[in-house]
Amino acid sequence: MSMMDKLKNMLKGHEGQVGKGVDKAGDQVDKRTHGRHRKQVDTAQERLKDQPGRDSGQRREPPAQP
Repeated sequence: MSMMDKLKNMLKGHEGQVGKGVDKAGDQVDKRTHGRHRKQVDTAQERLKDQPGRDSGQRREPPAQP
């Protein structure tokens, strides 16, 4: 079992707390970069929030572009 699999197993059931942590980290990045990379940070936050609830074999479709 890889380290990522172990981390995912530990985080299962705590998606709400993971989401809060991801939001907080993204806000810090936005603050330190003065919002220059906000779009990329938002995309990373969305993808990270989806990770804990997924099995390693599942694939996620990219979000539709508005």
